[in-house]
Amino acid sequence: MVMTDPIADLLTRIRNAIQAEHATAIVPHSSLKERVLQILEREGYISGFDVSREGNKATLEVHLKRGGGGSAVRGLKRVSTPGRRVYASAADVPRVLDGLGVAIISTPKGLMTDREARRAHLGGEVLCNVW
Repeated sequence: MVMTDPIADLLTRIRNAIQAEHATAIVPHSSLKERVLQILEREGYISGFDVSREGNKATLEVHLKRGGGGSAVRGLKRVSTPGRRVYASAADVPRVLDGLGVAIISTPKGLMTDREARRAHLGGEVLCNVW
């Protein structure tokens, strides 16, 4: 099956695993998804992820972070879609919940958070918001 929006698929699988109170979410591997997960891990939204290969198929096993009140992730939202791309200039990089959340931006220097993009004076495509 051809997937038209792999980032939306990643976010939906994580959202569904959180809703079902699973400890992990299994996602098909891609380098873009891996970079998004690295940012989520660095920002403290997930506890980690593993890449496993079985033949020519690779998957990502996302370890969801749980706290006293539930999951560390309260919400995930896809901003830019294949049918409607959303770009932000360096001056207009969005803030998520006044800095409590994080926006993941695809910049010419690679994927980074909204704070990193503002600090580097870079704009780009707003992939998703996490809070």
